[in-house]
Amino acid sequence: MDYQYPMDLDWSTEEIVDVIKFFEAVEKAYESKIQKEAFMKAYRRFKEIVPGKADEKKYTDEFESVSDYSAYLVIKKSKEIEDDDWIRMK
Repeated sequence: MDYQYPMDLDWSTEEIVDVIKFFEAVEKAYESKIQKEAFMKAYRRFKEIVPGKADEKKYTDEFESVSDYSAYLVIKKSKEIEDDDWIRMK
């Protein structure tokens, strides 16, 4: 991984850490697997920090441009599977 996670300098340290955890959850869905519950917890926290759709799109698009991992597709898949299932994007 040779990229930086998108972030806002106005966020607190805790918020930055939690946004990074969300992007790491997206990575995990692509690189191995992650339980839906764990992913959704990270996503809900991300949405507390980035509540607006436009800002969410800005940060997730920026992340996708540097990583080639689509947070949108992981979120979409998480809505299609059962609660106790695993998310695998391979």
